[in-house]
Amino acid sequence: METSNSIGFLLIDKPVDITSHDVIARLRRITGVKRIGHAGTLDPFATGLLLVGVGREATREMQKLVGLDKKYEATFVLGASSTTDDIKGELSEPISTDHLTKEQIREAILSFVGENDQVPPTYAAIKIQGKKLYELARAGNPTLVEPRHVTIYSIEPVSELSNTSNIAVKIHCSSGTYIRSIARDLGAKLETGGYVETLRRTSIGPFTVEEALKLEQVTKENWLISLIPVDTFLARL
Repeated sequence: METSNSIGFLLIDKPVDITSHDVIARLRRITGVKRIGHAGTLDPFATGLLLVGVGREATREMQKLVGLDKKYEATFVLGASSTTDDIKGELSEPISTDHLTKEQIREAILSFVGENDQVPPTYAAIKIQGKKLYELARAGNPTLVEPRHVTIYSIEPVSELSNTSNIAVKIHCSSGTYIRSIARDLGAKLETGGYVETLRRTSIGPFTVEEALKLEQVTKENWLISLIPVDTFLARL
């Protein structure tokens, strides 16, 4: 039940293998509040920060979060393509990456820094004529959409490249950027194919995953303690 002291925002660390909608459904059961929403969907295979508005007054403010920049940590795999551009899709036959040098890979990664026209994955939540892209793809009608203008503020290997097939990267990008598209396009640039193996969102605007509660830690007894009042939350933007 929604009351004045049960309105605000929660920072949640989404676990792997559940949808962002699953997170909201679980929080509704825990809090007893029906009006709950989140900003910025994470794919089921991804983990990390979700900004969750609890109560009508909080969810009305969610539009102010839409344009916030985001940071991710990801592992890209070179040497194959995926139908979903991630580890969950059907993989192509492997292609050797032995001919690639670390310098070639680093140069290709850094080439994405700046403004880009990015084609979203065919398995995405974008709606076309009322249907989500992933719904069309699952029905056997994969649909390409117009490129979207995004900005990659920085992208760099986490450490020295230890091999030419598994690349750990940190990415700071604008809202609307698909990390899966970066991996796919990197693979295309290097002519090896590429997809995302792991993905973790570490920040949205000024909010970081270090501040977040793991979903399994949220209970009926403690969720109110972690609720950030609307005014306090918005003051950080």
